Amino acid sequence: MVKAGRAAATWRAYREVSKPGSPGFGARLRAVPRMLRAAVKGDYPGLTKGKIAMLGMAVAYIVSPIDVVPDFLLGIGVVDDFGVFLWLATALLGESGQFVEWEHGGRPAQTGKVRR
Repeated sequence: MVKAGRAAATWRAYREVSKPGSPGFGARLRAVPRMLRAAVKGDYPGLTKGKIAMLGMAVAYIVSPIDVVPDFLLGIGVVDDFGVFLWLATALLGESGQFVEWEHGGRPAQTGKVRR
């Protein structure tokens, strides 16, 4: 059930990226460092410290040699890393798309207020 949810979220992210008028994949990818800097400085309220922590934990899990399911179990061991990677990619694509729209004044960020 969880895998189906991840696949559906990934499909929605792909459809959002490919929608006409929406920021494309390249624009979203280039926006990730700017988004993280703006969120850490407090300029972008759409990405909370909790979300940044979750993204950081996902990256740490992917690069960590310690896994819930060991990688030596062929076929199964890589699935948990891939699931976390799918979640991370989907979250970053969605958040960076909102950031690009916020940057261009298209719509306000979800939470908080902009510090000027």
